[in-house]
Amino acid sequence: MEDQSGYFYIMTNKGNNVLYTGSTNDLARRVKEHQGGYKKGFTQKYNICRLVCYEIFESLKRAKDREKQVKGWTRKRKIALVESINRQWKDLGNELG
Repeated sequence: MEDQSGYFYIMTNKGNNVLYTGSTNDLARRVKEHQGGYKKGFTQKYNICRLVCYEIFESLKRAKDREKQVKGWTRKRKIALVESINRQWKDLGNELG
């Protein structure tokens, strides 16, 4: 059984026109990686740099399961999730340690 917590998260770019879903065991580190452009591929191409939604789980496996679930959603449903947690689409990454 896993003994570390996990995070499911949604990030976007400055225009909020691209949504990226992910999971990690260290949200602060992962957000810094995205903001620094260290994540090659999709996140770098679309300048994914703003954390707009996250959920905490008791294990990384559960966070990954949530990521898989949300990845299958429509954009409209993902936007509804973000807005249910962060109506103003503030960058929540600034609140992390």
